[in-house]
Amino acid sequence: MSEDPWLPEPEDEAAGRVTAALEEIGRRAGSRSFEELSAQVRQLALGQRRLRRLLDAVVAMSADMDTRALLQHIVDVAADLVAARYGALGVLGDSGEFVDLITAGVDAERLKGESGLPQSHGLLGSLIADRRPLRVDDVASDPRSVGFPEGHPVMRTLLGVPLTVRGTVYGNLYLADKYDGTPFGDDDEALLTALASAAGVSIENARLYERLKRATEQFQRRMLPVLPDLAPLRIEARYEPASELPRLGGDWYDATPLPDGAVFVVVGDVTGHDVEAAPLMAQIRNMLRALAFDRCGPPSLVVDKLDRALSTYGDPTAATLVAARIEHEAGVGYTVRWTNAGHPPPLLVTADGTVHVLAPEQHGIPVGVDPALPRPDHSRPLPWASTLLLFTDGLIERRGQDIDAGLRQLAERAATLATAPLHALCDALITRRDAYDDDVALLALRVPSAPERRPRPQEGQPGS
Repeated sequence: MSEDPWLPEPEDEAAGRVTAALEEIGRRAGSRSFEELSAQVRQLALGQRRLRRLLDAVVAMSADMDTRALLQHIVDVAADLVAARYGALGVLGDSGEFVDLITAGVDAERLKGESGLPQSHGLLGSLIADRRPLRVDDVASDPRSVGFPEGHPVMRTLLGVPLTVRGTVYGNLYLADKYDGTPFGDDDEALLTALASAAGVSIENARLYERLKRATEQFQRRMLPVLPDLAPLRIEARYEPASELPRLGGDWYDATPLPDGAVFVVVGDVTGHDVEAAPLMAQIRNMLRALAFDRCGPPSLVVDKLDRALSTYGDPTAATLVAARIEHEAGVGYTVRWTNAGHPPPLLVTADGTVHVLAPEQHGIPVGVDPALPRPDHSRPLPWASTLLLFTDGLIERRGQDIDAGLRQLAERAATLATAPLHALCDALITRRDAYDDDVALLALRVPSAPERRPRPQEGQPGS
């Protein structure tokens, strides 16, 4: 009994109390009406539990925006609601043929490998044609049945409903063989029909979500530059959007040769993930390129000019970045000069697999915060065949993990790829297999190998 008399009792407890009362009445009355009434109460309690589970399933489906995961969830929930041994969702193509199969209680990949996809004839074909629920108590004796292909479990009973999205049949949701051995009933059909109706809405939402995500990613990628040929330096870049939300991010990279022979590279991240972040990113990138080309000075000077320009904006605009000049001196080699505006530090990976984190004690704050604060420059020689990695924080940040741990893991992975082709290194460091909580931009620049030294001519030979 509930401790608080004003709170309703749980359904199972209330049903138990009613059943106990009915048993007492039955003992006194000595009639069969008790058994019938008790069975009805138990059935009502069971129906309430199933309805509650159906509502929970609908809520869960509405939150799932991955179409494949959603389809699997629909099949699992359907089989659980009706206590069926087997469940399947056959997805239909434009021509009405099955193009995919998601199952519960049977290995879908093995089944497709041995029997192929379901055929749009027989019992399943009638379900497609009629667009009405289908209930069969004995599959083998039904005149529409064409039997089961080799390797397919033999099923005795069947319950199927069409799954429609915007008036078009998206697929068939069907169950087979209840665990208790009874045929499917009216309640089972009503539950599955209700689930299919809610599933159609969820599928449409998931498809719209994925369409928006693709469009957002394409828009973002088109705003990023095509990298120039910087030979003998080699350069590669990657961009990967956040895994969960279709957000317009502010991550970017850029590289451009300068009039004085140096190369200017930058990776940055505009604060925020909304419709304004991407256009601001493009404006900042273009301003930086113009300032770097015009000034041809140390990166701190270029970023300082950017900071002052951003201060003229009506709304505050903040961004983190690393801006660097790659300089070459004949007979000496390459040097990187950089300034860091509140951004994750670059990594320098030498050919022998040693990784240096370029994080001097003195660094700057993000741009757009306080243009009066000075910005320090730093410099370091770039050994022959070494690789410089610049990236945004999405590459090293994970929920529940310290960012320093992410930086160490990235350094360890980069060390094993020190001599790998640059495109392979980038592909290994940023892949679609990883789940990213934020957008990721990565820029990798590799210095050429040491030039071959010509042997000095012997005395008396030409050129001596």
